[in-house]
Amino acid sequence: MQIEEARGTQLRIGLAVAIVVLSLTTSVIHYALGGFSSLTGLMFYGNALGYAALAGVFVAPIAIGRRFQWLTRLALLAFALATIIGWLLFGARYDMGYLATAVEVVLVGVLLADGVRVHGNPVRVGRRASALA
Repeated sequence: MQIEEARGTQLRIGLAVAIVVLSLTTSVIHYALGGFSSLTGLMFYGNALGYAALAGVFVAPIAIGRRFQWLTRLALLAFALATIIGWLLFGARYDMGYLATAVEVVLVGVLLADGVRVHGNPVRVGRRASALA
């Protein structure tokens, strides 16, 4: 029983570290691409700030942060998907764009895996949510 608990703890910590590292990686990439001379540059800075803030809130050691971690996970997932879609529709096709998008795709996968770890099967989550409505 203790081995299972230790593995569960290792998985939880590993996924949280991966979420933070991936979020901060794409934050740094967007920050490097940003600037104050154009609207696009400001948008990159905004993206960098958004990823960094959400990563910080995700691991915040305060009780309200733990209680609403599901909401932070959902916000980070939506933010990453919006960034990916924005790049697909309007982004320039150069190396840093591909790198940032690849990091964001992996981030989405890790966030989904963490969500399944915490909340279980997405179909069951949907049924529970519809039963509450």
